[in-house]
Amino acid sequence: MFALDPRLQKDTLVIGDFHLCRLLLMNDAQYPWFILVPRREEVSELFQLSDEDQQQLWRESTFLAETLKDTFRADKMNVASLGNVVSQLHMHVIVRRRDDVSWPAPVWGRHPVQSYSDDQVAAIRTKLRLVLTDDFRFCEE
Repeated sequence: MFALDPRLQKDTLVIGDFHLCRLLLMNDAQYPWFILVPRREEVSELFQLSDEDQQQLWRESTFLAETLKDTFRADKMNVASLGNVVSQLHMHVIVRRRDDVSWPAPVWGRHPVQSYSDDQVAAIRTKLRLVLTDDFRFCEE
């Protein structure tokens, strides 16, 4: 059974589910920073996914990056799977803008986290409802 890593649970807000992945929002209002987590047990590396799941992860990551680039007017999209701190396989999809607080450096550990307000999260959900397909199921957490 799929279980989200406790660190991801603590640091993110659940947005919903694609066919394969749970979509999370990193609770840092300085960047539109999303995380895709394949809903598979005990997977820490891309190559541990089946070929079909690898293709699905790529489709979901690409679709999400393209959607976020347009929706949030990104100058650059950062897409990466690192896993040095959280071993559960997850893909970061981060909207970067030339005017963000860390540009052009990485976002990790650059500035103290600024949590989203309930209104900010609601606004992001509203934006995403307009652009995500019927294949996406929103969670209301």
